[in-house]
Amino acid sequence: MTTTTTTTIIPSNPSFFSSAPFIPADAIFALTAEYTADKHPQKVNLGQGTYRDSTGQPWVLAAVQKSREVLLNQGLNHEYLPILGLQTFRQEASKLALGGEIYDRVQDRLATCQSLSGTGALHLAGLLLRSCRAPLPKIYIPAPTWSNHHQVFSSLGFECISFPYYSATSKSLDMETYLATLNGCPENSVVILHACAHNPTGCDPSREEWKTIGKAMKERKLFPVFDAAYLGFNSGNVDDDAFAIRYFVGELELEVGVCLSFAKNMGLYGERTGCVFFVSNAAQAATNTQSVLEMLQRSEVSNPPAYGAKIAATVLTDPELKALWYKDLETMSGRIRAMRVALFEGLNGHGAPGNWDHLVRQSGMFGFLGLSPEVVLRLKEKYHIYMADNSRISIAGLNPGNVDYVARSIAGCLRGE
Repeated sequence: MTTTTTTTIIPSNPSFFSSAPFIPADAIFALTAEYTADKHPQKVNLGQGTYRDSTGQPWVLAAVQKSREVLLNQGLNHEYLPILGLQTFRQEASKLALGGEIYDRVQDRLATCQSLSGTGALHLAGLLLRSCRAPLPKIYIPAPTWSNHHQVFSSLGFECISFPYYSATSKSLDMETYLATLNGCPENSVVILHACAHNPTGCDPSREEWKTIGKAMKERKLFPVFDAAYLGFNSGNVDDDAFAIRYFVGELELEVGVCLSFAKNMGLYGERTGCVFFVSNAAQAATNTQSVLEMLQRSEVSNPPAYGAKIAATVLTDPELKALWYKDLETMSGRIRAMRVALFEGLNGHGAPGNWDHLVRQSGMFGFLGLSPEVVLRLKEKYHIYMADNSRISIAGLNPGNVDYVARSIAGCLRGE
């Protein structure tokens, strides 16, 4: 009989990576993985912010489908884009955000660069600010906010300061604290602003409140960076959703940074289609700024992906496709509004304790339920309903087949059932 022994080889030297810390997985992506592994037939994913149709399936927008056909018929190739990206896309993306009149007025003062969706746009904005400002400005970020805001800017060495944005008591914008923070910021500080569809609260300033915010920022000489991931997706109308950007640039004549994503409003999630642009107060400053963006882009990704940019540019430059896209935006935003109302009525109909008016006051993809972490955990474990720990839900995850189940389950949890 032969005995086999196993020898454990112990490295003589520690790993080069022995000091690497363990970083927990991103909470939302981890939640999605947990949902995917769940075999329960009535499971519901209200975590990840991706649009779903009325049957719970991913939806390719009609305008995007036709744009793909146009590109294919033109003889789609896979050549490199320039470092700054597809020029037509950069132009049309910035024109979309600013509106034609303002764009014509400021185009010689624009610095634009295609980016890896909205996250890449924010990262490029941070790299530019780090390259052009010394000492580094402080970055003021509303609380709560999209979790990646802090990761992007802190990873670049910025001091990130949270300030109260949302009142859990009134379930609305805490305008008094917001303005007090702005009025106390050091000059040249950077403030991150959600252009519309605030993530995670779904609570946006009114037009009059935006004017007040803009006035305070101009008086304090603060630099606004708009995270504009939902233009047109929020209300169904790009012009309405872009109000704050256009007011700050067109009326207040402020220098601004704008970070655009076409993941949500064109459904181009995996194509990573975005754009960052800056409006400066001088043409030469814009030229210099764009040269810095080009250098930063070259050092990071060399040049950006082409397919999504070509799809978006085709939609934005073809009048028929653009009109069709506007209808797609109305379809998506209208379905989300309908689900807000359905959830609101379901919660009240099933006797869920508390007032739920905030659900129909909020707008955009996300809703802030205001549930305790214990209730959120119970919803997952007993009812297989998945949402972020802070009870932010993606309204797009609701549909006629599950919204009553979700409302009934929440009501039952709140009653201790």
